[in-house]
Amino acid sequence: MAIENKVALVTGGSRGIGLGIALALAEAGFTLAICGRRSREKAQSALDAVRLHSERSIYVQANVADGADRADLLLTIEEQFGRLDVLVNNAGIAPRLRADILEAREESFDELIATNLKGPYFLTQAVAAWMIRQRGDDARTQQAIVNISSISATVASVNRGDYCISKAGIAMATRLWAARLAEYGIGVYEVRPGIIESDMTAGVRAKYDALIEGGLLLEKRWGTPQDVGRAVRVLATGELSYATGAVVVVDGGLTLERL
Repeated sequence: MAIENKVALVTGGSRGIGLGIALALAEAGFTLAICGRRSREKAQSALDAVRLHSERSIYVQANVADGADRADLLLTIEEQFGRLDVLVNNAGIAPRLRADILEAREESFDELIATNLKGPYFLTQAVAAWMIRQRGDDARTQQAIVNISSISATVASVNRGDYCISKAGIAMATRLWAARLAEYGIGVYEVRPGIIESDMTAGVRAKYDALIEGGLLLEKRWGTPQDVGRAVRVLATGELSYATGAVVVVDGGLTLERL
């Protein structure tokens, strides 16, 4: 099936990394469903940008942490398009307040786990069941699930332990779903961004500018949503074959061990 007949869902797809991913997939020919917690009005400019490349694309207001919202989201996609070929679990939040793990509160932990881990995990469960029904006996169908995690899945930040744990959970969820869905030919992958320009990192711009200047990265620049989008596009289109469960690190060399 041609890419232009395929549908991709990008959660948190109306800004930042999610919008970079949505645009990359729209440019590749996918019809996009993007979702987020913001109202349709606030997400309109993002949807307009996506529709420049994929005019049938839609925006759905949905919180992936909420089970009813997840069900309504998938129902809307089914009513609009009748199919779903790619899921990109991108929606995620940072702690409202960075706090040392000796002082961090349960409320922050619960919020981050619900949004960054529980929501994507059970959205994947529902989408995987749909994909299995959809593919039927056609083994040629190209389907993919891509989880956006973070270098924080393995790099410890003691002032945002809840975030690190949620992303480490996504890394394991990728392995679990890759193992479970392999028999159905559904590829499951993890993309692990490093320091990426977005509204989430705007508050620490000066800190990382100094670290980058001081040699933190091998590639001496901030990453962009477009960098992440290109990596996801390779996975979503099936250009990287024989690689389910793979982790694609997009971090400018930050986590490369070196002397």
